[in-house]
Amino acid sequence: MAEIKPIDKIYIVGGGTAGISVASALKKTFPEKEIVMIKGRSIPSVGVGESTLAAVNNFLQFFDIQDKDFMKACDASYKQSIRFEDFYQKGDGGFHYPFGDPYFDKNIDNNSWYFLKSIKPDLPVKDYANSMFPHMALINQGRITDKNSFPTFDFKRHTAYHFDAVKFADWMEKNIYLPLGGKVLIEDIVEIKKEEDGSIKSLVMDTEKEIQADLYIDCTGFKSLLLGETLKEPFESYEHLLPNNSAWATKQSYKDKKQELKGYTNCKAVENGWIWNIPLWSRMGTGYVYSDKYIDDDKALEQFQKHIGQDDLEFKKIKMRIGIHKKLWVKNVCAVGLSAGFIEPLESNGLLTIHTFLINLIPILKKNIIGEFAKEHYNWVCRRMFRNFAEFVGMHYYLSDRIDTEYWRDIQKKKINVEESMLDETSEIHKAFADKLEKKQWTSIGGFPCIATGMNWFPTTLEEIMYYNKNSNLDFWKNNFKSIEMNLNKRKQYYKELAKKEPYLFDFLQETNKKAAGGMIESNKLSQQRKAVSKFNKGGIARGCGAVAENKRKKTKYS
Repeated sequence: MAEIKPIDKIYIVGGGTAGISVASALKKTFPEKEIVMIKGRSIPSVGVGESTLAAVNNFLQFFDIQDKDFMKACDASYKQSIRFEDFYQKGDGGFHYPFGDPYFDKNIDNNSWYFLKSIKPDLPVKDYANSMFPHMALINQGRITDKNSFPTFDFKRHTAYHFDAVKFADWMEKNIYLPLGGKVLIEDIVEIKKEEDGSIKSLVMDTEKEIQADLYIDCTGFKSLLLGETLKEPFESYEHLLPNNSAWATKQSYKDKKQELKGYTNCKAVENGWIWNIPLWSRMGTGYVYSDKYIDDDKALEQFQKHIGQDDLEFKKIKMRIGIHKKLWVKNVCAVGLSAGFIEPLESNGLLTIHTFLINLIPILKKNIIGEFAKEHYNWVCRRMFRNFAEFVGMHYYLSDRIDTEYWRDIQKKKINVEESMLDETSEIHKAFADKLEKKQWTSIGGFPCIATGMNWFPTTLEEIMYYNKNSNLDFWKNNFKSIEMNLNKRKQYYKELAKKEPYLFDFLQETNKKAAGGMIESNKLSQQRKAVSKFNKGGIARGCGAVAENKRKKTKYS
């Protein structure tokens, strides 16, 4: 039986984005512990996680990483929004989920746009983001700013990144992890020995070396070498919540970078899934996410090639395991990243999930002795958050009106247990629908209002307004809402003109790369990294995390 003792030696198995994130965060937080990252020669990185959410800034700030430190080395560009096209209906014109918060003032509140929509049903849903998020003026014009001239938008907090995931992991290793004193072992595991109680006793490497740790963190991707294959921890499929399980991915060259380099990830719904387009600095990453229940891999590839208009590229097949293990910390193994669970890439939640799990793992590791209660607490918190993320992604499908293929028709037939979420008051979906039911408005959490609105799911209607205000005179309400329309249009025009003064994204990125540190952090910053003793959760590494984080931002007045 494994001995109960303090955790002083930690092995992270896997050297991808999850592995290096965990290893770097642990080494900075626990400089006295022995942290070893095992980069197996035969455990390849999935390497397609090229799009992030704004919450990644909390992780970068923990290490005092500035954008100019890594962007050039990682082929990065800025991301201000996610655009969804054809999810509601084929040819719907699309809508944005911009990062940052909606802006309310003395004339405009949470329901102002919806009031206007109720009397002007032809108002396109994309107008919601344009009206409520002033910095949409930047996105629409292909511009960006690092000034705080747009209320509720903070460049350092609300701008995410597109980057080469493999290059970013390598950069983190060289510039953060190794300078902090972390160790790397490049060997393959050929045997895993277990104790009588089922915990891991040791790892036997291909060099015949046998190594032992107090805690093993599984970052081996979908393979889940330790938690899944070795400990046989059951896996809970989310097939009933999310339709897709496969993807083809490739890299494309720009034809006209100035025109094609956008400040957002584009997601386009197609016959059997959706296609992403991620503009990095020197190339684009694109992929087709689909379900092999409706189309086989070869036909999916043909369909993908037809959509992008190229068949002479190198295409990578990815089989996705959608769901999460019943427990994430079992005995002396804890899983983080794809080895723990995966939702699908629609909301760029891969890194968000890793960092969210980390923010819950580190406080537990600060305990001298970690008992079963602490492990079960970790399992419960992480699974709850993961379920919230999954339900949010699922809303992109459940609210669709598409019935043009069997794939979309079956989504309409899915029996989603709404009551299950609604009864759980910890669920963000519960909070959103509770506000809709009780307050006739969407809760202000993350991206829910943007997605729901884009899918034509509104918190209030003209009929409800008339009923609850006991006035059924349509002319009265049309006249009453004229001031709302005037104020919204005035505000949009003001920020449209303000955006014209800011640089184009292409030019801004060129200037950022000129300031780049050449792929390595300056020596003085490395020295600071070695000496830093910051708390991982100071300021909240997972605060403002896109889909489900509740934002309580300071509101800047518009004039």
